[in-house]
Amino acid sequence: MDFYTLSDKGIAAELGQRLKALRLGKNITQAELAEASTVSLNSIKALESGRGKLATIIAVLRELGALDQLDSFIPDTTISPLQLAKMQGKRRERASGERLKAKPGDEVDW
Repeated sequence: MDFYTLSDKGIAAELGQRLKALRLGKNITQAELAEASTVSLNSIKALESGRGKLATIIAVLRELGALDQLDSFIPDTTISPLQLAKMQGKRRERASGERLKAKPGDEVDW
């Protein structure tokens, strides 16, 4: 991808989508990622929507002539043909997260 042809907002949106794809590929919810990385859930949502401090990083990289490094920063996530066929062309939108399964006889707090 040629990042020099995109606006700063366009680059931020692309990186946000790549972060989201990376997170979904690892089957991690936004809340799980926020907790694990000790940032707020709103920060994760902001990053994935291309807002926040990413814009500052992009502006600096543009000025330094280093936008081509973004491809190695967060590579584009590819889906294997087998995974694509299994998903029947649908794009993953959510992570299922970790679910606790109750066993017979376990107390469940709802």
